[in-house]
Amino acid sequence: MVWFKRAIPSIRTTDKRDTPEGLWSKCDACGAALHKKQLEDHLYTCPDCGFHFRISPEIYFSFLFDDGKWEEFDGQLRAADPLAFVDTKNYPDRVRATIAKSGKSEACRNATGKLEGSTLVISAMDFGFIGGSMGSVVGEKIARAADKSVELNAPLIVISQSGGARMMEGAFSLMQMAKTSARLTRLGERRIPFISLMTDPTMGGISASFAMLGDLNISEPKALIGFAGPRVIRDTIKRDLPEGFQRAEFLQEHGFVDVIVHRKDLRSQLSRLLGHMR
Repeated sequence: MVWFKRAIPSIRTTDKRDTPEGLWSKCDACGAALHKKQLEDHLYTCPDCGFHFRISPEIYFSFLFDDGKWEEFDGQLRAADPLAFVDTKNYPDRVRATIAKSGKSEACRNATGKLEGSTLVISAMDFGFIGGSMGSVVGEKIARAADKSVELNAPLIVISQSGGARMMEGAFSLMQMAKTSARLTRLGERRIPFISLMTDPTMGGISASFAMLGDLNISEPKALIGFAGPRVIRDTIKRDLPEGFQRAEFLQEHGFVDVIVHRKDLRSQLSRLLGHMR
C-alpha cells in the first residue's frame, strides 16, 4: 500500500546544477554560457562569477589526489530494505533504478591516495544518488573511512553533499548520525587530523552529525548548510530570515565554518592545513 504521494518531490535527485553532460551549460548564478572544456579547466566553477557546480566524488578524487591516482575501498556495499518501505515504488526498485540510470552504486565513495606525497583518506558524498541521502550504507562507509584512517594513521577528509537522512530507512538512517560521530572520536583520541568539507547542499542529519565535527570545518563558497530548510524555519518562527541565511558565508561569520575555500585553491589549501595539523 502506498503511504503517501508527493505532488512535488521535496528532495530532487537530479538537478540542472549537476555536472553537465552536454557541450554547453548555463551558469545558474550569472547566466553565462559555458563550454564543457571551459568548465573542466576551471574544476566546474564559473570563470565569470565563481559559481560552484555540484561534482561527483570521482572528480574530487581526480584533482585532490596526486596524479589523479587513488584506490577505492568498500565499493561493494549495497542498501538493504529493513522496513519494506514503499512510497511511489518499492525502495529496492528505486535503488536499482537509480543505479541503472546514474551508474552510481551509492551516495558515498571512499578512497585512499596521496596528497603531496602523504597518505590521505577521503570519503565523498554524491547528491546525484537519491539526493546524497544518508542511509545505512552511507553511514557504514563513513565509519569505515574513519577506521581506514586509523589503520593507516592518515588524515581523513569527508566531503558532504547531501539533503539529509534517507527517509526510506527510517530510524536506521537516523542511527547513522550517532555511529559516524562515535567512530570519528577514535581519530581525536589518536590525534589524527579530520577535516570536514561542506559543499552545496549539506543539510539535515549530515550537518547535525559528522559534517560539523571536523578539527577544521571548511566549505565551498555559497554552499547551503543547515538542518531544516529556510522555508520551514521561516514558517515556524513567523519571521523573515537574514540575508544569506544558511549560506557558507553566513555560517563563517557566526563561527560554524572556519574557512571558505574556492575549488581551484582546495588542493593547495588542504595540503597547507594538513601540514600545520601534522
